[in-house]
Order: sequence, then C-alpha cells, then structure tokens
Amino acid sequence: MISLRGLATGIGSLPYTDPDQAVDVVLKYLPQAPFWPQLPKIDMREGMIAQFSQNLPCLKITPDGLYFDPKHEEQELESFYEQVIAHNLDHFRIGPDYAAGLYEFHEKLAKIDLSKIEFIKCHVTGPLTFAAGLKDENGIALLHDKVFMQVIIKGLVMKALWQVKHFSAFGKKIIMFIDEPYLSGLGSAFTPLNREDAAKTLVEFAEAIKSENTLIGVHCCGNTDWSVLTENKYIDIINFDAFGYLEKFIIHAQDLKKFMERGGIICWGIVPTQEFTGRETAELLVKKIDNGISVLAGKGVDEKLLKSNLLVSPSCGLGSLESEKPERILQLLAAVSENLSHPGGGKG
Repeated sequence: MISLRGLATGIGSLPYTDPDQAVDVVLKYLPQAPFWPQLPKIDMREGMIAQFSQNLPCLKITPDGLYFDPKHEEQELESFYEQVIAHNLDHFRIGPDYAAGLYEFHEKLAKIDLSKIEFIKCHVTGPLTFAAGLKDENGIALLHDKVFMQVIIKGLVMKALWQVKHFSAFGKKIIMFIDEPYLSGLGSAFTPLNREDAAKTLVEFAEAIKSENTLIGVHCCGNTDWSVLTENKYIDIINFDAFGYLEKFIIHAQDLKKFMERGGIICWGIVPTQEFTGRETAELLVKKIDNGISVLAGKGVDEKLLKSNLLVSPSCGLGSLESEKPERILQLLAAVSENLSHPGGGKG
C-alpha cells in the first residue's frame, strides 16, 4: 500500500500564455507530483473538450469552435476503429497545437534532476463530460448516442494511454486523472444521466487505462453520488472539492470506508480556486482536513488510512483565474503539503 501523507499535485489548467512559465511554476511548487498544464488562454484547442478531440471521427474544429459533422460518418468510423484495433497510440497523440504545456513539460523533465519526483500526473477529460459537451446535428448531446459514446470512450482511452506511453520513459509512476465535472449533476432533475449508466461508463473507461504503474483518479469539483467512484475497483484516487463540499462528502463515510480499506486514496481539493481571497492560511486549511478526518474516523473510517493515503490539490483547475492568483494558490498548496507531511504537521 502506498503511503502518501499530504503529497501535493494539481488539477490541470493554468491561465498562462507562456508554456515555459507555466511548467516552471508547476515544478517549483509541486516537485514530487508535477503535472502537465492545460493552457486554454493560448488557444481554444486547449479547452478541456477540444484538447482531446484530435483525430476523433466527425469532430471538426474551426475558429468558431468544436462541432459534430456526420457528413462522412461511415468512412471516419471505419478508419477510427482500424486505428483502435491496431492499438496505434501515436495516431491518438495530443498534438503540440492542442497541448503546448504537455510538450514543454516533457522537454523540461528530460533536462532536470528527477530524483524528487515520485509521480508524474497526467489527465484526460472524462467520457461523460466530453459527450455531454458536444451535440449532434439535431442539437442532442452525444451522451445519448450509443454509437458515439463508444467512440468517445475508446478514443479518450487511447489518448490517456498515449500519455502514459509518452511519459513512461522517465521511469516514474503515473497518476492519470479523469476529469468529470459533469458528475456533479448526477441525480439532478436537470441532468439526463442515471447512476447505472454513469457507473458502467466509468468502469469501462478506468479498466481500459488501469495498469500496474498507473494510478487512476477521478476529479469532480462539485458534489455527486461518490459511491459511483468508491465502488469502481479500477479507481485509486477520488479528488473532491474539500474546501466547498466537505460536509456533503463525509455523508458518504460508509462508502469511503470500503474504498480506503481496499487501498483507495483521497485527494483533498483543499485550496480554493474561484473563492480564493489570499487570506487563507496553511494552518486553517490543514485544520479543515483534520476536522474532516476526525468526522470520518468517528464514522468508522480508519484514521491511519485517511492520513497515510492522502493527497492535496487545489479545489479545481486554475485556467480561468487572473494570472497572479495561480502561483499564490500553488504556493499555499505547497505549504499545506509541507505541514501535513512534516512530522509536526496536522494531527498525529
């Protein structure tokens, strides 16, 4: 069982337009579990859906945005499945025009001392969020198209596996986050997604990218039915907004108990992003984590597991913030991590 105790990592996006600056900030404040940064302010192709759309059938990108075009559907589907069956990961690579931060990150890792790095954190937009964000020619979300749901699942799996391959040369374990903000609407009358379908999709997706050297995490920055993730045996890490939704999260103590007992890891999104004021302190945020651990322990979740299998992160991505805030947020996150991992940090 891995003992983490407060290791810090990031979610995905940063607001910088200079990839070099973005990667330097990541490596400075998250030296043990750095991530490649999405940079949506550089280009619309770096948006969380567009970034993973390259070479997926019937998805076209123009200066006006990403859209679904079924004009050559049959031919494109045939070509797509030929590449999937051949397991041609390079066909599904994320190109430099879609992820400048990924390539800058890889280039820098090849030049620096990697001895402090324990994990390299990657990420892919989850199939539910991806499919919900795209509509067919009739204005209906691809989430309801059985053919294209399978296309999206398989295509995004290939993009996740390409990342694992791309960074495997560095000899570090990979953390692969599946970013699923759409899960926050699960169970809502306004979200046409039922629990069974969501759970089945995420099992299929996580199983396909799971490997011995890859930890699979799911990030959801709102509240959801967390049992969908705790019951998924292929998911190692649950990342939640601990700053804004701690009280709702701990309601699921019995599900979390089983998750922790099978080796699960909780990544506490403890540093606020949109709500960040600059008045937050590491001590207060650590106290919030400690209080959450105490409540969960009181409900039967093993306290030692909660403390040892613990990651920290910002509550969400930072890509939409003003450019001066992300570094302050990551600096605060590093202080929280130090407080937790130091023998005197946190409780016990």
